[in-house]
Amino acid sequence: MYAQYEKNRNTLAATMNAHVQQDVFYANMRKYHTSMEYALDNYRIPVTVYEKLIEAVHEHMDTMHHYVGLRKKLLDAKELHMYDMYVPVVKKTEKTYTFEEAKATVKEGLAVLGEEYTGILEEGFTNGWIDVYESKGKRSGAYSWGAYGTHPYVLLNYNGTLNHVFTLAHEMGHAIHSYYSDKTQEYPYAGYGIFVAEVASTCNEALLIHYLMEHAQDKQEKMYLVNYFLDQFKSTLYRQTMFAEFEKKTHEIIEAGETLTADTLCSVYKELVAFYHGDEIVVDDEIAMEWARIPHFYNSFYVYQYATGFSAAIAISQKILNKEPGILDKYKQFLSGGSSKDCLDLLRICDVDMESPKPVEDALEVFAKSVAQLEEMIYN
Repeated sequence: MYAQYEKNRNTLAATMNAHVQQDVFYANMRKYHTSMEYALDNYRIPVTVYEKLIEAVHEHMDTMHHYVGLRKKLLDAKELHMYDMYVPVVKKTEKTYTFEEAKATVKEGLAVLGEEYTGILEEGFTNGWIDVYESKGKRSGAYSWGAYGTHPYVLLNYNGTLNHVFTLAHEMGHAIHSYYSDKTQEYPYAGYGIFVAEVASTCNEALLIHYLMEHAQDKQEKMYLVNYFLDQFKSTLYRQTMFAEFEKKTHEIIEAGETLTADTLCSVYKELVAFYHGDEIVVDDEIAMEWARIPHFYNSFYVYQYATGFSAAIAISQKILNKEPGILDKYKQFLSGGSSKDCLDLLRICDVDMESPKPVEDALEVFAKSVAQLEEMIYN
């Protein structure tokens, strides 16, 4: 696959170089110190939030490296390559869910959020919020959207797998976030920023997976669920932070007056892949071209929000599961906030301070405990 990108490496590098030069130009014209500061100021996010995310992940890199080594053992691989990071290490459960069963499972998993929340969830399930199945001309994947003054709409392409049960919980998280914000805020303040957009959806997934693990029918199913959770951490917290660090480094190169050649981009990317995955993986030369197929790099300094949003969601879900006094009311206030406050202040309602590394560190502690849990179940 990457051989095809390699054939066009210089054109792709020139395109990336021009894009980053544009970012730096706009930042300079608007008197920002860096292009990162310029991009983050859209939602008034301090640069320190971005930097502390990377620092916190660096400090917990040993856990990721341990997980990579565990994957190598479980796959019984003499060598582990990047493409092996997507191979299931636990036998996939063959269980399927009708859509009625999926709705019931999601509702039971989110019952911890209280009767009001599950009442809104039920309204969405029964009153035409969801277009469930594939149809001709429908976009792929899943999506939540709507217009102010109407209930939200959710588009699924439901196929009965466990992954699609999580997708239902995820998209209804978005929908109910919009429902609360639209109901509470006047039109100018009803929409919420990207920085907080993934929090409600990911919080739903975290609560659902906890419920499913608590009610797993056997050890194999529980192992599958734990590994599913670990892969979310791998792909969202670690991988998106790696992407964020790549953006930081490439913009710094242009800001220093240098050029992003194909060799430079490949060198920076390959070094990051090696650093984030450790000594147990073989970093093939081909993976150095992966930067060329990541469309988010043309929406600069965007991907870090997946990692911060995931961390905030894990923090809030842990508070809910631990039945922290007042957390449900605080969470409802957060969901109702729209853009009436800055994103960081909205999260502070739930006592989550993203200017501190603590939410990221706490999330990574959950990751470490889950790795240990999977290892214990496999070897005991």
